[in-house]
Amino acid sequence: MNGWNAVWPAPAKINLFLHVVGRRPDGYHLLQTVFRFLDHGDELRFTPRDDDLIVLATPLPGVPSESDLTVRAAHLLRETTGVSAGVTIHLTKRLPLGGGLGGGSSDAATTLMALNRLWNCGAPSGDLQRLGLSLGADVPVFIHGHSCFAEGVGERCTDVALPPACYLVTVPGVAVPTAEIFRAPDLRRDTPVIPPADWRPGMGGNDLEPVACRLYPEVARHLDWLRCRGPARMSGSGACCFAEFADKATAQSALAALPAGMSGFVARGLDSHPLRN
Repeated sequence: MNGWNAVWPAPAKINLFLHVVGRRPDGYHLLQTVFRFLDHGDELRFTPRDDDLIVLATPLPGVPSESDLTVRAAHLLRETTGVSAGVTIHLTKRLPLGGGLGGGSSDAATTLMALNRLWNCGAPSGDLQRLGLSLGADVPVFIHGHSCFAEGVGERCTDVALPPACYLVTVPGVAVPTAEIFRAPDLRRDTPVIPPADWRPGMGGNDLEPVACRLYPEVARHLDWLRCRGPARMSGSGACCFAEFADKATAQSALAALPAGMSGFVARGLDSHPLRN
């Protein structure tokens, strides 16, 4: 993919498990998780400008443009590489805010990868990952671009092979602030470490789930419904939840059976980010 005005994908991610295994002296939590991308997400387009402004043409309600991760990513890349060009960013938003699907992080990662090409910066993937980490813990994973077992604050990645799967992802009508979940006094922070080589699909749970369900009963309602159909988990810090199915038809049947007032989507798991190559 190349060229101005191309459509650049920013896929969702789900966490197949998420454990909190400790806490650093600076307060950051130490995590273990497996990230998988989905063939569903946001889309971005970039158009060049005649001035040096970085403009978000499609600001999100309640989010100042200067705080948007796409704008911050563009400024960061420009400051780091010495580029002086301006750009207008067009964001088609499909992933919910506070949904645990990595929407903002994915948008930032796609912005870094796209503008690195469009501005001819030539920054290698490792440099982009380090820039991304300053924007958010999940950003480097999207730039890394492969299903992976992530550790630390999300910066250490070990690629994993995952079986094909489709997912029904449900979207509770609440936005869950990540910081609120991590500062909860009842959050478990001492789950035993799993060596990456020992992890297998289906292992582990989500340590953030009990806190999110206590604070946001709608999340618990979605999990209860999904678990009547098989194993289900919350993704990230919530609010979105998912269940795995062997094929798309079965997942679509479950989607069609969602009760009134519940919404969701079906997506296929991806082994790698669409922009990885």
